[in-house]
Amino acid sequence: MPATMRSTTFFPRSAPRPARQPARRAATAASALAALSLLLAGLTAPTAQADPTGGPPTISPDDAATVGWATQGGGTDGGAGAPAGSVSVVTDRAGLLAALDNGGRRDEPKVVYVSGTIHGNEAADGRLLGEQDYAPGYDLDKYLSCFGDEGWSDALHDYCGAQRRLRTTGSNNLKRQIEISVPSNTTLLGLGDDAGFDAATLMLHLSHDVVVRNLTLEAPVDHFTSWDPWDGELGAWNARFDAMSSVTSTNVWVDHVTFTDGRYPDSTAPTGPNGRPVNFHDGLFDVKDGSDLITVSNSRFTDHDKTLLIGSGDDNADTDAGRLRMTFVGNAFEGVCQRAPRVRYGQVHVLNNWYRGSSQDPVSPVTGDHCYGIGLGIESSVVSEGNAFDYTGPDTGPGMAVSNWNATRFSDSGSWFRGSAVDLDDVVTDGTAGPVGAAGWDPADVYPYESLDGYAAVKHHGKHGTGAGVLEVARP
Repeated sequence: MPATMRSTTFFPRSAPRPARQPARRAATAASALAALSLLLAGLTAPTAQADPTGGPPTISPDDAATVGWATQGGGTDGGAGAPAGSVSVVTDRAGLLAALDNGGRRDEPKVVYVSGTIHGNEAADGRLLGEQDYAPGYDLDKYLSCFGDEGWSDALHDYCGAQRRLRTTGSNNLKRQIEISVPSNTTLLGLGDDAGFDAATLMLHLSHDVVVRNLTLEAPVDHFTSWDPWDGELGAWNARFDAMSSVTSTNVWVDHVTFTDGRYPDSTAPTGPNGRPVNFHDGLFDVKDGSDLITVSNSRFTDHDKTLLIGSGDDNADTDAGRLRMTFVGNAFEGVCQRAPRVRYGQVHVLNNWYRGSSQDPVSPVTGDHCYGIGLGIESSVVSEGNAFDYTGPDTGPGMAVSNWNATRFSDSGSWFRGSAVDLDDVVTDGTAGPVGAAGWDPADVYPYESLDGYAAVKHHGKHGTGAGVLEVARP
């Protein structure tokens, strides 16, 4: 008997949104858990088909986004309706590239099931490539030794010029190898609880209507990350590659995906000149250059530093103003230091997400010196509702929930810090002019949704209803 996909899809489009409640409302833990049980047991995506044996419903690869900004602009259903010849099961990088090419019909509807792990660094002969394959002779210690008091100098050692060129060459070779271009009208769906990608970047460039579900994305390691001694007070590493990236793409739905540094957290990297580990990873999912109408739901982000960057620069109003509209609903952020998300320009809805971190975590410590949850940037308009922040240990506090860089529009209602109600509107200031004002828009005016009531419900869903492996997917 084929396996089925068990639905925990959050907040279906068909469900009416209840009347607005007073801000900072709080439900009891019992009622919150009861509501969550009903949600997980009874609410499914509009295209779900009942299992005649009484088991969980079977979810179709034709499912469309059910909540958030991805429901707008005609909706988001990826490869829905793909003909049989455009439905594939892939087990390696070569098979994936062929399936995405779809016989030369790249932008026509296609459904790609991923079985097992796709290695971005898999060569045509099956070998897994490493640093020396991309740039033979490159050495991180030698590269660092070429920085003097005045910055980089080719003259410090006889090998410095060669190391500089090798770093650039290696970075470019790595980019060509690990970036997987995901075209328009694509659904990527993982089979089982071990499907996903490592050492790869899923790149959505000029793509429209993409669905990614039930996959684990282990962030690629940048062997050629660059050091900038003048970036910040202590200098900074600048890695190049994300686990997933949206560039000038529209209508994207990411659901039940696990994003993680996995086997290679930065805490295991060698120590850099600033006393902190070398930063081998960039973002988990970065969105920029006018990307728009995106929902990230029921996903898990773990053990990472720079997590979700929305808008790549303060000077990008020409591409980003009026775009970068995103919804983050029912996600878990565990052991992530910052950018969950960090927003410029966009109208962003952050709803019922669970944040957990500890300053004493040996793998991915989250401290108040530079870590935070929601980041507010220039011209952003963020609405926060019912988010639960569980930061523990020394040097943690409610101020970590939100940070502000020149934003003027933000509103929050019904959020919690360590289980107690917290007023994030009072936490956030712009540093000079007092509290930030209202967000200036209401998500309920754009799309219907329901919100979980109660800290316990949000935490329970974050712990048990997010990421890959929660859904069961029927093999085609």
